[in-house]
Amino acid sequence: MTTGHRQVIVVDAANVIGSRPDGWWRDRPGAARRLLTKLAVLQQHLDDTDIIVILEGAARAAVSGPDAPDTGELSVVLAPGSGDDTIAAITAESTAQPNTPEVTVVTADRGLRQRIEPTGATPVGTRWLLDQLD
Repeated sequence: MTTGHRQVIVVDAANVIGSRPDGWWRDRPGAARRLLTKLAVLQQHLDDTDIIVILEGAARAAVSGPDAPDTGELSVVLAPGSGDDTIAAITAESTAQPNTPEVTVVTADRGLRQRIEPTGATPVGTRWLLDQLD
């Protein structure tokens, strides 16, 4: 996935976690930890790419305590309120950077896709990311 130019991938963690019926609803922080661990490994293999993961609600507890995963170079943002609002803001900030990077937002949320498209970011579904993690 090396592109030769800078890329930013913004991950709607709630959407990615919720896309698989694997019991995530019984342990949201645990499901977020598993995703963060996989994303941290992926981040190590990508050149010129920054992965930004947004955690909201109960999943925010994934990065604290003794079970918190080592996220390495992965950027984890804890949404203070709406995850969608945080994702939209981070996407706008990322696309406004000098030497505008290619920004990809991983979400299946149609409303969020409509919010980020005017920024020039490219929305992709959760399958795009899951295929890279599996």
